[in-house]
Amino acid sequence: MNKFLLKALVLTSVNVAVFANAQFRTRNRMDKLEDFDEQKFSWGFYLNGNRLDYRIVLHPKYGMNDNENLVTSKESYSFGAGLIAKWRLNDYLDVRIEPGLQFAQRQLTFNTQSNDIYAGGSLTNPPFMPFPLQEKDKVREIKSTLIDIPVMLELHGQRWYNSRPYIAAGVNYVVNLQSNSTSTDDNMQGIYRSTTHNFAWSAEMGIQFYFNKFKLTPAVRGTFFMNNEKVADNATTPPYWASAISTLQTRAVMFVLKFE
Repeated sequence: MNKFLLKALVLTSVNVAVFANAQFRTRNRMDKLEDFDEQKFSWGFYLNGNRLDYRIVLHPKYGMNDNENLVTSKESYSFGAGLIAKWRLNDYLDVRIEPGLQFAQRQLTFNTQSNDIYAGGSLTNPPFMPFPLQEKDKVREIKSTLIDIPVMLELHGQRWYNSRPYIAAGVNYVVNLQSNSTSTDDNMQGIYRSTTHNFAWSAEMGIQFYFNKFKLTPAVRGTFFMNNEKVADNATTPPYWASAISTLQTRAVMFVLKFE
């Protein structure tokens, strides 16, 4: 999957470079789509590739063994697509809403067998019955289907021939359709639960290229969840999994291609 995504991104970048070169050749310096950005509202769609992982803050008691982190995250690569709705405010500012569907699969590894030393419980933590963790108990493959709705304010410069740079920032409302948040089973049954409704912030930069029939925008976007996605395990479950984590937050870097 990684090699395939890398090849796709390289091929796309080469194509964008060829298009950009065509835009700036002397004989092609006539402005294209001159009135496109004068529209009050405009529409389009986008495709994107993602690199995702988790930001993890571990519980100092259950998630750490001296200076060793007992829970680790493995990054993954995925893809997504969505729609674009743009509202022009003035010559330099636009508001964009870009609802999309993102697919992700990440991996958490729990090397938390050392938590057996707390099996006797304490004033704040109940006792539990230890059991040996098998490989299937240590690794959680977390699949996510995300409805991502970013609302972003875009600041762009003036057109230079048939291109225009921009930066954008905003907030996202993200629904995880595979969160398992309402499941009565938890990690004891191999079900990792996370929050369904989430909020994030995003920042983006890119260059808009104007062609005869459409506008193409390659961009890079970073999205970072603001809320804690962790859902606690059931009270009777040993502290091998969710209890070892204090905070779990998705972070993603996206390469986006927009067509308007």
